[in-house]
Amino acid sequence: MVFANSVQCGNGTPYGDSKAVAAATLTHAVAGCQLVDVRLPNLYGEHGRPFYNSVVATFCRLLAEGGEPEVRDDRELTLVHVTDAAAQLIDAPPAGIWDATMPALRIGVRTLAERLSGFAATYRTGQIPPLTDRHDVRLFNTYRSHCFPLHYPMPLIRHADQRGDLVEVVKAHGGAGQTFCSTSHPGITRGEHFHLGKVERFVVVRGTAEIRLRRIGDDRVVRFSVGGHEPVVVDMPTMWAHSITNTGPEELLTLFWTNELFDPARPDTYPEPVCALAVPVGAG
Repeated sequence: MVFANSVQCGNGTPYGDSKAVAAATLTHAVAGCQLVDVRLPNLYGEHGRPFYNSVVATFCRLLAEGGEPEVRDDRELTLVHVTDAAAQLIDAPPAGIWDATMPALRIGVRTLAERLSGFAATYRTGQIPPLTDRHDVRLFNTYRSHCFPLHYPMPLIRHADQRGDLVEVVKAHGGAGQTFCSTSHPGITRGEHFHLGKVERFVVVRGTAEIRLRRIGDDRVVRFSVGGHEPVVVDMPTMWAHSITNTGPEELLTLFWTNELFDPARPDTYPEPVCALAVPVGAG
């Protein structure tokens, strides 16, 4: 048996003491069975509850709502993303983004606030901030989860002259990336999958389409109607199944961008239908 304990266990707080009591209770209750007491550090991840027990979630929500984090106690934190914690608890092999060997992020509270604030300032312009390592990607995806769906679609500036139009779709500040495009015949749907760590951007440049998204474990669907006549950005949040359907009479041309080169050994793409029977939620 594996017990998801906390490094706060036995620290004299009601939470820490309750975790200690739970561990002791389980030890006696499972006599004859090995108990693995995993003391997890500070966990964070997408859609974390703000103003509760995660400073990352609180800072992300404040920034998403236009506020600024306030640092009162600048101390070092040891942060682990929830998917890595889950991999450790189930002893999963490091496949895809689930990586039990991923080292924890040690970072000061003030530095954390500054890093997230930098992400937010750049992303408000529609640009992608520098994502220098997997910790940055995880923190950025956590921030983006607090922006969705109210911040989308994000408008793009169209530069027009006698030759035609020019639209800057992606401005990424450093790091790897991959851009590709696809055509879809009328009525065709692409996607029907989700990602755990990948940053992915959709921009329709010709035709009309509906982008549908559903958070894993939920039955509500968010829908965006988009078209090449007015290009906009919709970035796919992690842990949301998503699809795009050509709703027009002509061929659909869509531009996609991801923050990483595709690796067949670690595709980070998990089939999942958005589900047409789910409850629709208007978002744009």
